[in-house]
Amino acid sequence: MPKDGSGLSLDGLGMPLWLVVELTYKCPLKCPWCSNPVDFNKYRNELTTEEWKAVLDEGRRLGSVQLGFSGGEPMLRKDLEQLVEYADKIGYYTNLITSGVGLTPERLRALKKAGLKQVQLSIQACDSELNEKLVGLDVFDHKVAIARAIKAEGLPMVLNVPVSRYNIDYTAELIDLAVDLKVEYVEFANIQYYNWALLNRSELIPTREQLARSEAIVNEARARLGKALTIYFVVPDYFDKRPKACMNGWGAIHLTIAPDGTALPCQEARLIKGIEFPNVKKHGLDWIWKASPGFNKFRGDSWMKEPCRSCDERERDYGGCRCQAFLLTGDAANADPVCSKSPHRHLIDEIVERASEENRAHDGKLIMRNRRGAPQSAGE
Repeated sequence: MPKDGSGLSLDGLGMPLWLVVELTYKCPLKCPWCSNPVDFNKYRNELTTEEWKAVLDEGRRLGSVQLGFSGGEPMLRKDLEQLVEYADKIGYYTNLITSGVGLTPERLRALKKAGLKQVQLSIQACDSELNEKLVGLDVFDHKVAIARAIKAEGLPMVLNVPVSRYNIDYTAELIDLAVDLKVEYVEFANIQYYNWALLNRSELIPTREQLARSEAIVNEARARLGKALTIYFVVPDYFDKRPKACMNGWGAIHLTIAPDGTALPCQEARLIKGIEFPNVKKHGLDWIWKASPGFNKFRGDSWMKEPCRSCDERERDYGGCRCQAFLLTGDAANADPVCSKSPHRHLIDEIVERASEENRAHDGKLIMRNRRGAPQSAGE
C-alpha cells in the first residue's frame, strides 16, 4: 500500500478516520518495492481473530469509518471473511487491499456476502513476462481473471499500479487494460522509497522524461475517457518541489496496526529509530491515539525546526514526510528534503540527476523481497 500523498487535506477532528489493519506480513510475492519492513520476518506474533475484533471495536469508538484490510497478503489469513463480516456489522466501510494471489471466485463471493464493499487490486504490468520479473511469480493471468471476477460480483475496484522505471513506459497499455477490465479507478502510484523500495531505488526510479511522457498519456486518456474511468497519477516525491501532506499529518486521520499489534501513524513509521511505538496488546487504542508519546511526537507544529517553523505552508504540508526526513537526513524532525526550502534538497537533486543520466542501464539485479526477511538479489 503506497504512502498517502494526494493534495486532498482532511480534518479528522481528532479522529482516526482511516484505519488500516495489516493482518500479516506473509506474502507469496517478492516485490522489490514492498512497503513491509526489510526485517519483517522478526515480527511473527500476529494478532488473533479475537484481538483483531477488539481493535476494530476500539477503532469504531474512536471514530474510524474507513477500514483497509492489508498485509503482506491479507488473503493468507483464514479468518479474513470472519473479520470482514464483523467489521461490516459494527459499521465500517471495508476495503480489501490485495495482490489477488489467494483470492478465488469462491472466497470473493464469501467476502462480498460478509459485507466487503471495495477491492484494491495491484497489477504490475500488462504482460506475463514483465509481471513475473517484477513480482517473482507467474501470476499475471490469475490477476486478470480475478479482476474480471471482482467486476462480475459488482464490487467497485481500484486497479493499483506500482510505477517504476520498469513499467512506466507501458502507461497507455495499462490504461487500455483497465478499460478492458471495466474497473472504475486506476491509480498509477509512483513508488515511494522506503524499506524494500529504498534498497532498490537506483534500479526503480524513473527519469524525468519518462514521468513527463507518462503523465501526458494519463492526461490524454482522462480527456478521452471522461467519467468512464477515473485515473489517479501520484507523482513521486523526489520530482516535486514541495512535500506532500503525508498522511494528512502525523497522527491526524490515519492509524495503522501492524500484524504484531504495533500501532503506527503510517505503515512505514517503525523505520524511524528512537521512537517506541505502543502495542495494542499492552495499551488501549484510545490512549495510544490520544496520549502515547509516539503518536504525539510530530503532531501540530511545535516540533518543527527551521525552515518549517516559520514557513507559511506548514499548515498545508505539515512539514512533509517524517520517515523520508529520517531516511535521507538522519533526523526525523528535519524538513522533508523534497522541499526546495530544505537545506538538504541537494540530496534529492543528486538522486534525480543520477536517475536521468543518459543511457543509464536498469537491468541490474533487483533485491527481491523474500520470506527470510533479508535482502536477496533476483535469481538467488
